[in-house]
Amino acid sequence: MKSNSAQKPSLGEAMSVSLSKNQSVSLSKQAPNGLSSIILGVGWDVAKPKGFLGKVFGGGSDSIDLDASALLLDAGKNEIDTIWFGQLQSHDGSVRHSGDNLTGEGDGDDESIAVNLDRLPRQVEHVVLTVNSFRGQTFDKVENAYGRVVDNGGRELARFPISDSGPHTGLILACLSRNGGDWSFKAIGHRTNGKTVKNLVGDAQSVI
Repeated sequence: MKSNSAQKPSLGEAMSVSLSKNQSVSLSKQAPNGLSSIILGVGWDVAKPKGFLGKVFGGGSDSIDLDASALLLDAGKNEIDTIWFGQLQSHDGSVRHSGDNLTGEGDGDDESIAVNLDRLPRQVEHVVLTVNSFRGQTFDKVENAYGRVVDNGGRELARFPISDSGPHTGLILACLSRNGGDWSFKAIGHRTNGKTVKNLVGDAQSVI
């Protein structure tokens, strides 16, 4: 499992919040000193074969290629921009993707998306974090998956452990939403399918 321990908060700072499906947290309350930028991180491990036969014969893959993406939506949930492995930054440059991880190996977040909240266009009301498998590998091949929010100092503000496994190839993971001068992070965990984020737009618009 990847090591993603958050930095120890200073006196008066909030601890990271662990979210379940449909729970949300105010990021402004988690970062009372202000929040100019965040990182949306996603990590996963390859599931180990289960049972006696699984241990004997294996059958698991040694790599899992999941793709984290971000959909930028306006107040009417209309698509403004999409950041994914085919477009690693938004057209205005306020959102940047770390790049495609083809295996899921290594410590830390496998993929991350940096969001400059100060530069994000005012019409963007929602940043939807999605995960999908371009190769068609399903989530029953994945374990220890999570999504999280980290501030610009590297401190984890919130985490959403993904316990769902199954034959789906996509997940509407979470949503960052603007509430006036506040930003909230909501865990969604909606199962879906599709090889790229473009196939997930309709589901994302319906569940946020």
